[in-house]
Parts: sequence; C-alpha cells; structure tokens
Amino acid sequence: MIGGLACFIGFRFSYGKSQGGITSLIAVISTCGIALSIAVLIISLSAMNGFENELNKRILSVVPHGELEPVNRGFTAWVSLLSQIEKVSGVVAAAPYIRFTGLVEHGSKVIALQIKGIDPKLESRVSALSSYASGEAWKHFLPNKNQILIGQGIVNSLSLKLGDWITMMIPGRHVEDQILQPKYVRLQLVGIINLNGILDHSLAYIPIEDAQKLLCIGSNITGIAIKAKHPFEADLLIRQVGEVTNLYVYLHSWIGTYGYMYHDIQMIRTIIYLSIVLVIGIACFNIVSTLIIAVQDKRRQIAILRTLGANNSLIRSIFIWYGLLLGGVLGSLVGTIIGGLIALKLTSIVEIIEKLTGCHVLSGDVYFIDFFPSELHFSDVIIIFVTSIALSLLASWYPAKKASRLLPAKALNLQ
Repeated sequence: MIGGLACFIGFRFSYGKSQGGITSLIAVISTCGIALSIAVLIISLSAMNGFENELNKRILSVVPHGELEPVNRGFTAWVSLLSQIEKVSGVVAAAPYIRFTGLVEHGSKVIALQIKGIDPKLESRVSALSSYASGEAWKHFLPNKNQILIGQGIVNSLSLKLGDWITMMIPGRHVEDQILQPKYVRLQLVGIINLNGILDHSLAYIPIEDAQKLLCIGSNITGIAIKAKHPFEADLLIRQVGEVTNLYVYLHSWIGTYGYMYHDIQMIRTIIYLSIVLVIGIACFNIVSTLIIAVQDKRRQIAILRTLGANNSLIRSIFIWYGLLLGGVLGSLVGTIIGGLIALKLTSIVEIIEKLTGCHVLSGDVYFIDFFPSELHFSDVIIIFVTSIALSLLASWYPAKKASRLLPAKALNLQ
C-alpha cells in the first residue's frame, strides 16, 4: 500500500504540470543522456558480438585448429598416423594436406599464392570450407581433372569467372646444386570460395593426388591438419598430438595465427563497456542535481504530506520513485528500445550508408569480413538495463534522504 502510494506520488511529481522549468530541462538532459548512452552501449556490444560470431563462422570453422609438419622428412605413413591422432582426447578429426607456393597467371596478371592440396572428403571433417564453395563445386572436385578452387578475392584480382583456365607455375626443386626448370600446368576454375573477408585473397586448393604428382613426392604429404573439440585449448592439444606421433614435428595452432583477432575483440568489448558505463553513470548522477532542485521546488508539497501523516520512509520512497521515473526508467526504456532496434538492423543500416557515400567501412583485403556484423544478445540488454536502473537508484538515494529530513514548519516559512 505504501509502496504503491509512493510510486503514484512520485509519478505525479515526475510528470505533473507543476514541474519547474529548470527542473524539467535538467531532467530532459539527464533522460536523454541515459537513453543515448544505453543505446550506444547496446549497439557497440552487438557489433562486437557480431564480429565474434563471424570470426567463429569464417575463421575457426575454416582454418585448421592445429597443424603438424615434419622437421626432416614428410609423413610417408600418414594413413596410420591419422588414426593415432584421432584417438587423442579432444581431437575431432584429422586430414592430410600438401602446401606449396606457385604463380597463378591469367592474361597479363600474375599472383603468387600458397596453394594447398587436400582430400575433399577428409577435409570436410576438419573444415566447413565446402559450405562456402559455389554451387556443387565441392562435390565435383576430383583428382586427375586439372581442377582448382580459388578464393573470391583472387578471382576478382585475376578477373576470372567459373570455367576459365589458368596457368600455374611451380618452381623446380634443387637437385645436387642445380635448379630444375619450373613446371607449368593448366588448371580450370571449377569453384569459387567466398568468405567475404581476407581469407578470400589467400585460398587456392587442388586435389591432394594432383599436388603429389606435380611435386613428384609419391604418397608423401606436407602435414596433417587437426580439428579440436575445444578450439581455445588448441595449444595444449597440439602438444599432446605431437607427443603421440613420436616424430620431430613443427606444431602450429590457430591461436598463433588468428588468436590476436579474439584478443582484440575482447579488449575492445571491455573498453567499450567501461567507457559507456561511465557515461551512463555521469548521466544518472545528473539525477542528483535534478532531485536536489526538485526537493527545493516541492517544499510546500512535502510539508502538506507531512501534515497528512507522511513519515520519513514515505517521503524518501516518493523521491526515490521520482528519480527512477524521471531519468532511470524512462531513459533506460527509451535507450534500450532505440539501441535494440538499431542493433537488429545495423548491418542493413551500414550497407545503406555505404551505398549513399560510396565508401566501405570494412575492406575485405584487410579484415576477415567485408561487412559490418551485428548480433543482439538478450543477456546484454538485461545487464545494461539493470545497471542503469541500479545507478539511477543510487543517484536518487541522497536527495530522497534529504527530502525526508525536511521539516514542515521550515519548509512553509521558506515559501
């Protein structure tokens, strides 16, 4: 009963017609500050969530979580080695690969690439690369047909289209201090891999059997790629796998190559959260000045309430509700709604801005994606809203306590 009465009177104080001019102005500024801060925080965190989600989809799902490469000689008995590696706890799958450097030429354009020979069936177990290949290219990616899959960025650089033939030059190996002539091979582009990011400028795949023939290495391979059950434990897992092989091998994990992206995202997320929470705090504590002025403006009303039997607890509750309704609740609701709506449509909004200005926010040859992602998490919205309400409640406490100590006679004498 008392809580409902305090809320009702606080609501009348907040939105009644008797609100003073300066009090209304400060209240509007405080409310707008809270709303803007919350909206910016929700949008920023949603963008960071989007980047992290795209990083999981386009990096961790495509690149190997770990790689083993021999120090002195290749993996000749790699078939039996795969079964040993897959028995290690935490390893989901393993697949062989051959990596070499080649020059790809089309017309007058030449690009140096790291080309990877893979077994499509085994590669599908460690990578989601097949889901980013155009059409049915992955299913028809077969050996002895001079086929190649290339990233969208390379396709654009060489002005290629599906079905085009390209020339690949492979440098000859050193044999007894002599340099053999390079090999030339004609390959047909049968599929385009489109990840909408920097990986599109470095991906080129041929069947592993074709790579073995081109390099004249028999059944040998360059290394073994590993998919981990828990990607963030890849460093420890790859060491355990290295011990199982009983060979001198180089150990690589995705953390050493792409881990900085996760660190950057988490660091930016923390900085954004701390910065905007401070801004929300400043906006919320504007409520203090608003309520102190309001206490002076409402001296007569406080005195009347006192004469009607209102005690200190009721007066204090009224002004706490006054502060919450004036800035905290209204500002938090408005900011949450605006921030949520913009976060849900952020990618489309940025695309429209890019079309109007002709400028791209993210370049695919620099960043791992070429669009601005967004993913709204309901938990983030709840945390932000509750934090804003808590700060508003804290800011309302001192003015409410001051109002509860105001004596009726003194208040009336000051009118």
